[in-house]
Amino acid sequence: MTDVNGVPLAGLGVALGCGLLIGIERERRKGSGPARAIAGVRTFTLASLAGAIAQALGQPLLVGAGALLVLLLAAAASLHDRRMPGRDADPGVTTELALFVTFLLGVLAIEHAALAAGAAVVVALLLSAKAGLHRFSTEVLSADELHDALLLAGAALVVLPLIPSHPIDWLAGVDPRRLWGLVVLLMILQAGGYVASRAVGPNLGLALSGLASGFVSSTATFAAMGGRARAEPALLPACVAGALCSNVATLIQLGVVAGAVYPPAFAVIVPSLAAGTIAAGAVALLSLRTPDGAAARGQRPAGRAFSVGQALLFAVLLSSVTAAVSFAASRFGRGAADVGAALAGFVDVHAAAASIFALAAGGTLAPADVLRPLLLGFTTNTASKLVAASAAGGRQYGLRVAAGLLVLAAAVWSPWVAGQLGYHPTPVQASRGHDTREQR
Repeated sequence: MTDVNGVPLAGLGVALGCGLLIGIERERRKGSGPARAIAGVRTFTLASLAGAIAQALGQPLLVGAGALLVLLLAAAASLHDRRMPGRDADPGVTTELALFVTFLLGVLAIEHAALAAGAAVVVALLLSAKAGLHRFSTEVLSADELHDALLLAGAALVVLPLIPSHPIDWLAGVDPRRLWGLVVLLMILQAGGYVASRAVGPNLGLALSGLASGFVSSTATFAAMGGRARAEPALLPACVAGALCSNVATLIQLGVVAGAVYPPAFAVIVPSLAAGTIAAGAVALLSLRTPDGAAARGQRPAGRAFSVGQALLFAVLLSSVTAAVSFAASRFGRGAADVGAALAGFVDVHAAAASIFALAAGGTLAPADVLRPLLLGFTTNTASKLVAASAAGGRQYGLRVAAGLLVLAAAVWSPWVAGQLGYHPTPVQASRGHDTREQR
């Protein structure tokens, strides 16, 4: 719609829709009879239109006067409701506040129609979700969980932006913001596992949480699951399964990195990726089906959503390893792809894979030669996961995780070993052999 004599019809239409949407929701809750609330669909619609008209006329004083009038009407309605017989002693002021917000949405709709429409939908959803929000706040959410949520929000939204973001010499060149960001990441992963356990139970919940968080950081997932296993020993098998499921995400990401950086390498590494994915899924499922794995079924998670101390310890540990690897690399050099990939794998296997595929894309490595350095990086990254798991989860968790990681390592290496023995050459090797026979 276009403007008519300078009046934006689209804004007026959105204001009308905002008032109707919120007003209908309030109308359904105002009740009936003498004890019913005053404001309903007509009042809300008129309030929104009043705000829009005042804004369209371009008179700021008129907008202010309208806002004051709506506030006075809301106050009068609140006093009327409190004095009515049969009303609750504390009826609240939600409707009165919603009426004022609706007036502001009408003002906003003249210049920002899309924003006003979206905000009206959010307001209506909040109003209609009263029962669910009340139950969640008073029955589902515990005091400790609320404390943890506020602590996590403060760590991510208050502390993180205030930390300087540049390497510091006395921290061995570590960026403090990246260090604290790793702490926040681990806290989020621990909280994700806690929420998933509450939503669908510890067995399936921790497995799904491990798979999802593995796309962020598999090493951090191993540490997070270890912290949960140490805090709640009954969840040990489920935590092991969640940690091992994160390996599936790691292998999927390696395939994505190969396709993005150097697609010809995908045909070379896909046998190892497939074998590793099958092995990771099998050992995770086996962990869930162990006899003591049934002990956690049907239990709700106990304790806190995350451990700040464990998050700090793991972040410092991983940052120390990163600094040590960087120092060794500067002294040893990265001329050889195998050594470079192994060093990078201690910190991030995807970074190691990206560097290998970039070398192949630049012609430094042949496509058939990318698999071995990739497997070396994967192996050193597996060692990092084992160290993180043992430090966070203790001996029992570390031993179970080690067994699964050994099976996974054997699976990803098996196609390369078979190729070296001549049993199953990779597609590139097979094509090379075919070309050689044709030349002969």
